[in-house]
Amino acid sequence: MSRIAVPATIDDAPASSRPLLEDVEQQLGVVPNLFRLVAHSPAALEGYLALIQSLGRGALPAATRERIALAVAEFNGCSYCLSAHTYLGRHRAKLDDAEIAANRRGTSRDPSADAAVRFAVAVLRQRGHVSEDDLAAVRAAEYDDGQVVEIVMHVALNVWTNYLNEVARTEIDFPLVAPSRAA
Repeated sequence: MSRIAVPATIDDAPASSRPLLEDVEQQLGVVPNLFRLVAHSPAALEGYLALIQSLGRGALPAATRERIALAVAEFNGCSYCLSAHTYLGRHRAKLDDAEIAANRRGTSRDPSADAAVRFAVAVLRQRGHVSEDDLAAVRAAEYDDGQVVEIVMHVALNVWTNYLNEVARTEIDFPLVAPSRAA
């Protein structure tokens, strides 16, 4: 059971969050528990949705964004986000099981995506204090400065959702995937 109550329906959310949740429902067909949890703060929900939308228009491919989300969720031991991004990785980004397993280990079978995922994990492990070698490796894979900024922003966004879900103990509404190691 969640430690922070998740509004059961859109109508149970604060009034100013309802139109935002209705947009989520229109886009996804459902409103996952995370979005209803965030709806407690209309400002947080608006910011979260705006950031998702903005990054969706960024330079990183959707599959790379999912790979980063999987690596971050595994690193932080967040079952909710690991479950959600495993589902999204399979169904939206069309990642196969071997690729998802690699992403959870902080790598990728795709050489270009591997550089992005490894850099994302370096950002996590070193809390942003990456080495010159870390930065050189991602640049050697032809990621430009804008893409490096986006990788860091995806790390930050996913850390936020990981932490929020762990604080709240959000009930998982995707097929359950547990972290393979303790965070």
